[in-house]
Amino acid sequence: MIKPNFRHEINNQKLATAIAQDYESKEVLMLAFINQEAYDKSIETGYAHYYSTSRDSIWFKGEESGHTQEIKDILFDCDKDAVIFMVKQTGGACHTGHYSCFYSKLSDDNENLIELDEKIFNPDEIY
Repeated sequence: MIKPNFRHEINNQKLATAIAQDYESKEVLMLAFINQEAYDKSIETGYAHYYSTSRDSIWFKGEESGHTQEIKDILFDCDKDAVIFMVKQTGGACHTGHYSCFYSKLSDDNENLIELDEKIFNPDEIY
């Protein structure tokens, strides 16, 4: 089986980066880390699993919220140390309530962030 090059190290874990991207719209949804276990669980289940550097543990995307990411395809970069999970996103990808974690852009004067999208759910009702 082809596996990522887990060459980044945090908390004594060998990691690769994983981008989640909507498989239909191509919108970038989020960026996270994966280790071998998270990658294997993602392959086995067909749903995205990630490694949390802050909790030092594997997490199944949507475990608390129900906002899962069904993997449709996996793309590898040229060094194999980053992957893109092309996903069917159920609900929002971001814990802030937005569909994508990339909902802000830098203002023209580089002084502020401008929120581009409305929240699609209230995170206080889920977390």
